[in-house]
Amino acid sequence: MILPNFNDFPRVGPVMGIDWGARRTGVAISDASREFIFTRPAILAGRGEKSIARQIAELARAEKVIGIVIGLPLYPDGNISDTTDAVRACAAELCTYTDLPIAFIDETLTSRTAQDDMGRVRVSDIKRNLDSESARVILENAIAMIRRLK
Repeated sequence: MILPNFNDFPRVGPVMGIDWGARRTGVAISDASREFIFTRPAILAGRGEKSIARQIAELARAEKVIGIVIGLPLYPDGNISDTTDAVRACAAELCTYTDLPIAFIDETLTSRTAQDDMGRVRVSDIKRNLDSESARVILENAIAMIRRLK
């Protein structure tokens, strides 16, 4: 189920962060205390017959998460970007594979922050890891927002 905000999002337990991409979708998972966040290999589009949404749902089950946070791409002024509809469509499809609560968070500048956090690395490492590092930033931001709601 897609939630309108974080008010009804679970307060404890492991959660998943998603940085959706048409070719590569970044994934990060928190521990149960939400003190630590671990990146996972990106989900690649076109892998077999499974959609990105189905692969996310399967990983969520395997990781035993209790909620999913998806970065919503918006322009810096808050307007809808070209990929916002695609992300929302993926979330709607995800609802057909899982009953976990799903919430969106603005992902503005998460890729930039993730790349800065990665420091000086090879271009190949950036390409391979940036999406999941961005998912980590998305999840960190969401966890901070949830903690402020207490």
